[in-house]
Amino acid sequence: MPPTAPAPALAVHLLRALRAVVGRELHKFLRQPARLASALVRPLLWFVVFAAGFHNVFGVAIIPPYETYIEYKVYMVPGLLGMIALFNGMQSSLSLVYDREMGIMRLLLTAPLARGWLLGFKLLAGTTLSLVQMAVFLAIAWAFGVTFEPLHLLAALPVMVGAAVLLASLGLMLSVYVRQLENFAGTMNFVIFPMFFISPALYPLWKLEEAGALWLHTLARYNPFTHAVEAMRFALHGQWNGVGLAVLAGGSLAFFVLALRGYDPQRGWIRQRGAP
Repeated sequence: MPPTAPAPALAVHLLRALRAVVGRELHKFLRQPARLASALVRPLLWFVVFAAGFHNVFGVAIIPPYETYIEYKVYMVPGLLGMIALFNGMQSSLSLVYDREMGIMRLLLTAPLARGWLLGFKLLAGTTLSLVQMAVFLAIAWAFGVTFEPLHLLAALPVMVGAAVLLASLGLMLSVYVRQLENFAGTMNFVIFPMFFISPALYPLWKLEEAGALWLHTLARYNPFTHAVEAMRFALHGQWNGVGLAVLAGGSLAFFVLALRGYDPQRGWIRQRGAP
């Protein structure tokens, strides 16, 4: 009797899972060009309309990383890049909830691989889609006259990756709690919009302090989205924001560990609420 063929190496299993999970998300995205257009409508609306209307309202002081006065639309770009990553992270969360309702998540989580790898591939897919959309937005901003040094853009790339990972990890964690598609609107109202507006995405934090809204200023300082935006802002101007980079790394790890625990049928919330 011929000997049994050896089992495929772990690397082969991982490559197959990577192709299946990430390839599926990229394939869906490429088949829906309207999805890219709809993802860019929101930041472009803010970039074109809001910047024109509030150009003379929100003065930007010469504070780091700026060495001179800048146009308001230049100030907005890092915040709108963060908006793209934030909403795409939530879109990834919605996709996971949909997969769970359709039974696809059950098949994914029963694959003969550790769940950390599978969720990591989901995270990679969400991060990749965010980066594609952020790159397209930067090209559009360049067409509107907002330019950055090529070397600064290159240096900002890993920071943009870190911001995308942070917000995709957040979406991955939230998918544990969002049990039905109908609840996604509530997530939008109670997670996305507070994170976006209580941050320096559209106005400097010193404006909140100057206005006497000290409690909002404090909330903004503890908002992980704030540090994602500031890390990208500094990087796009050739500087590093140590606190922001630390929050990107620590926040991504914390959100991913919580998501991994949530999808663990032995210990997590899925056991308490029923398997997906």
